[in-house]
Amino acid sequence: MKFIYHCKHCHTVIDILEADRTIEKDLGLQDLSQQEKDELLYFDAAEQSVYVRTVCDFCYEAIQANPELALVGSPLQ
Repeated sequence: MKFIYHCKHCHTVIDILEADRTIEKDLGLQDLSQQEKDELLYFDAAEQSVYVRTVCDFCYEAIQANPELALVGSPLQ
């Protein structure tokens, strides 16, 4: 199974981890509430992949420097 980390703002793929499903514990995914899982994780059964929404360093720095960007759906697009 693939765990694909991508930026929720610019949609850049940050990293791809190939592992079995037991890695969820190592990644801390079991600690998320159901609401957080619904917001941050997407399972693609056809690809056998889990997409994890996060923020890349570039977008994080841009939002830190300009907090109003966090209010825009795609601040860097």
